[in-house]
Amino acid sequence: MNASQIKSLAAAIGVAFAAVLPAQADVIVSEVAPWSSGNSLLLLADWFEVTNTSASAVNITGWKFDDNSNSFGSAVALNGITSIAAGESVIFIESAAPSTAVANFISLWFGASAPAGLQIGTYTGSGVGLSTAGDAVNIFDAAGVLQANVSFGASPTTAPFATFNNAAGLTGAISSFSALGVNGAFVAANDAAEIGSPGSIAAVPEAGSLAMMALGVAALAGLRRVRR
Repeated sequence: MNASQIKSLAAAIGVAFAAVLPAQADVIVSEVAPWSSGNSLLLLADWFEVTNTSASAVNITGWKFDDNSNSFGSAVALNGITSIAAGESVIFIESAAPSTAVANFISLWFGASAPAGLQIGTYTGSGVGLSTAGDAVNIFDAAGVLQANVSFGASPTTAPFATFNNAAGLTGAISSFSALGVNGAFVAANDAAEIGSPGSIAAVPEAGSLAMMALGVAALAGLRRVRR
């Protein structure tokens, strides 16, 4: 391989690297239970899960949530959690009584105690209830920049009540429901009618992993071009 060929290969790798590495950590809305406020023992409390799929912790101080009005001006604060570690999934419950809501959530889904390290926060305010007929979850940072969003259609109307599962990390419309044994889904400890995977999702490729995959593909392609 001569100098010119090495430069061409390096350029190809650089392009691939830039294409897959985001400017900041990726945060996704990985699970939503819009039926929880009416069809759960956790009455009057919908909830959703946020997962950091990047290799670095994300500071979410000042971050807010809004439903399908998708308005930072109407968004409400996400309380109780300030940072999401790399690969961590956290829960946010709709409640004006955090201590009670968190205790009830843990009892419902996990029984005596939650998994070690599970973070559960809350949000409350007017106009942010999640509709079982279809709605959305939009997450904004403190500056009002949209960081994650999903929309969804109608929720289950009869048992079992399964959460919307977004382990695939999609943005926009999601439609997959949690299924036992898939992406870590299980039956709630104290309600056999509820299925979900709060606090965990199946592995989503991190930015670093995607970059390494792209680098490998680019390098292989370059070598093949050189050998011809």
